[in-house]
Amino acid sequence: MHIAPMPSRGLTVGFDLDMTLIDSRPGIHACYQALSARTDTYIDCDLVVTRLGPPLEEELVNWFPAERVPAVADLYRELYPAYAITGTLAMPGAHEAVEAVRAAGGRAVVVTAKWEPNAKLHLKHLGIGADAVVGDLWAERKAEALREHGASVYVGDHTGDVRGARTADAYSVAVATGPCDAAELRAAGADVVLTDLTQFPAWLGGYRGASPA
Repeated sequence: MHIAPMPSRGLTVGFDLDMTLIDSRPGIHACYQALSARTDTYIDCDLVVTRLGPPLEEELVNWFPAERVPAVADLYRELYPAYAITGTLAMPGAHEAVEAVRAAGGRAVVVTAKWEPNAKLHLKHLGIGADAVVGDLWAERKAEALREHGASVYVGDHTGDVRGARTADAYSVAVATGPCDAAELRAAGADVVLTDLTQFPAWLGGYRGASPA
């Protein structure tokens, strides 16, 4: 375990979106049902929502020929606002986690593999304030945005999020609320694993106390 020093310009915490800040399973399930109907293609929507995290195209290739995936991905993103936004809920502790960063004088940045316009719709609908939102980045590529924004902490639910944090030399805070259990997250290199975001404000207080001034 390591304690990453906070950058001199202040605390910035990155957050993943799906299954970290939001429970998008009901909305995504409904959107895949609509996609299945529109394309006349069988999709096991119950299975899909058990493995959220990686980019959309990595899921679609399980149901469509590779040459159709780009067009189907465009259709999915077109359908998404009508089917996936209102059915999505904030994860327990999500608002409080972001507010804890703000109360510490920091910035909260959402870095997600989700298409950025749809990510912003989720945050607006649920009233989760973010100082910046960066989409279309997965796993190690999340480090691009984390470095750009000077994030010293990245919070996520997937081993891909852990890899992104490690690549950015950020402290990896994992929450066991997604498809990866605590053991998987620890094995991937997470610095700390929380049950969910309700534990984050207390953790943040301890982290700030342990970090260099």
